[in-house]
Amino acid sequence: MGAARHILAIDQGTTSSRAILFDEGLRAVASAQQEFTQHFPASGWVEHEPEDLWESVLATCRAAIAKAGLGAGDVAAIGITNQRETTLVWDRSTGRAIHRAIVWQDRRTAEACATLVEAGHEALVAERTGLRIDPYFSATKIAWLLDNVPGARRRAEAGELAFGTVDSFLLWRLTGGAVHATDATNAARTMLFDIRRGVWDAELLALFGVPAALLPEVKDCAALFGESVPEHFGKPIPVRGIAGDQQAATIGQACFSPGMVKSTYGTGCFALLNTGAAPVVSKHRLLSTIAYQFGGERTYALEGSIFIAGAAVQWLRDGLGIIEKASETGPLAQAADPAQEVYLVPAFVGLGAPHWDAQARGAMFGLTRNSGPREFARAALESVCYQTLDLIEAMRADWPAAGQGQSVLRVDGGMVASDWTMQRLADILDLAVDRPLVLETTALGAAYLAGLDAGLLPEPDRFADLWRLDRRFSPAMAGSERERKVAGWRDSVRRTLSGA
Repeated sequence: MGAARHILAIDQGTTSSRAILFDEGLRAVASAQQEFTQHFPASGWVEHEPEDLWESVLATCRAAIAKAGLGAGDVAAIGITNQRETTLVWDRSTGRAIHRAIVWQDRRTAEACATLVEAGHEALVAERTGLRIDPYFSATKIAWLLDNVPGARRRAEAGELAFGTVDSFLLWRLTGGAVHATDATNAARTMLFDIRRGVWDAELLALFGVPAALLPEVKDCAALFGESVPEHFGKPIPVRGIAGDQQAATIGQACFSPGMVKSTYGTGCFALLNTGAAPVVSKHRLLSTIAYQFGGERTYALEGSIFIAGAAVQWLRDGLGIIEKASETGPLAQAADPAQEVYLVPAFVGLGAPHWDAQARGAMFGLTRNSGPREFARAALESVCYQTLDLIEAMRADWPAAGQGQSVLRVDGGMVASDWTMQRLADILDLAVDRPLVLETTALGAAYLAGLDAGLLPEPDRFADLWRLDRRFSPAMAGSERERKVAGWRDSVRRTLSGA
């Protein structure tokens, strides 16, 4: 029997868990996916059942290995990528969570965050963590669990409980409770981690009321985290890579050089710009975060998030009923009346970066009696392009080096299958847009990390040479038309902001 040459990537997302088995050339050979229930116990609250996360991951991993006709002995390593910021606290003796997982989207700690901002703590948090004080991140979620589950705070201080983001919880379960660890990218999203020193910050732990005894060990993204216990897959498989989903996509897109930027288009959109060996303090409401960590050396990124990207297409389908499936939007947009300048500002749940206006609500501008499904479709797709432009311009303003020689945006996610949308994105950005051959970049990034640590895959500079282009979309819109359209967008946003 030959040496194990396959890599199993676990991609644990917000609505489903996936497992993809890659060969040593990073070609996907088998996959499995399983959705799980979303729980909404109160307005603005979003929870997951921890056992659903674990059982769906275990089932999809087993299914992918079986589909490939392989066994655990053929798998050299496991890589994990996960929904970020989602928070779990569990009993160290049993591995059972003390409460459902509080999902990254959850807003229950908004009042606690507002109190911290009013007390003047925002500058400290931004300087240490690169983040804004927001319910999005893990710190106030942990505090809520400790204060609302009877006895939890006492047990946490006694060292009986463990905190983790989803990667840590899965690692604990895979290793039968032998390992409590995370990687630097997930630690960087907790609002408790000093991204410059690469350590848990005692002052922030005190500020948020989180006992140090709860916390996992922080490792490189590519490292030996532990081994799965034999009963899961028939024999042990080492876990050798972990990264949060957006950082894993950055790695999968081979954005290893400062100035490179990727944008992932799913329900929302996340753009990450590699800023190199030093974090950039944003003056334009972007986040500074760890892109990846190899050999104890951290590489940083500026991150901007758009709340509504693919969700605007879902609104056309489910809210307005003007399409039956997402693939209809590109042809509809192409057929729209070019004389009509219709703008959708999709602030359905507020506006993300660089505005961060939670009170803003969606609006449409420029409607005429002739406006119909075609114009609505074009406005929805263009809104994603304009919002990306807002992020790219904020990145360039925060880090002027980004605008020097930056000529390409690498894209992935479900929306990038639309040629019309990608061409319009290139036109609005006045930037080439590269769509990769492998669109599963998040799982690919996790697989690469595991394969790198297992010695199956090359160092980052050589891995970057393996990245393959499907299609490049080059700007083709006249400058005057672009300027007119962008000015219309900016006017629409100005009129949508809650302070307008």
